Amino acid sequence: MLKKQMEQYIANNIRANSIELFDMEKDYVEKQQLLSQGVSVTNKTLYFHVIERCDKETEELIHAEKQEFLSTAVSYLKKQQNEFIFAESSALEVIGVDAIALEFDDVFETYTALFGLKLQKKFGPAIKAYLDAHLHGEGVKYSVMFSGEDGLWDVNFALDFVEGFSEEQSFEEIYALIYRFVFGLNEAIEDES
Repeated sequence: MLKKQMEQYIANNIRANSIELFDMEKDYVEKQQLLSQGVSVTNKTLYFHVIERCDKETEELIHAEKQEFLSTAVSYLKKQQNEFIFAESSALEVIGVDAIALEFDDVFETYTALFGLKLQKKFGPAIKAYLDAHLHGEGVKYSVMFSGEDGLWDVNFALDFVEGFSEEQSFEEIYALIYRFVFGLNEAIEDES
């Protein structure tokens, strides 16, 4: 799963004996010995080719944003509770995700991440065990449901319970936080398999 996705990423993205990786990816590829000697690693940035502000009621597009919007603090969602942010990046394929939606849940007063996760149905108990072990705090909220139509896990969890989350962080920092969290989930499931 993760190893295969990382091998594919490396094959598609190595340029002039150099590759961009996040810290946790670098640690993983070193542990798995996926890079040839002499390959230099530089810091990776998540680039989103789709960033949309959408209406929560109708899911209609309010405005398509540029990458610069991601420097905005995620607390924007608390001020604009009628909106959610939808962002797509091909870089998310490594973790088995196409896009991530972020919103502020006004009922539970939490910041929520929603996405489809490409893992087989049999990994449901492992996904839930990871969320139970890595979401911290009183009243932890998450939802995980397998969609037979899409062959995806619909994952929805409150970011407030992820270690390192702060509403002062930018959307860019929050998407990186989610990436690390889901990368860890994939790695944990691979280790169990």
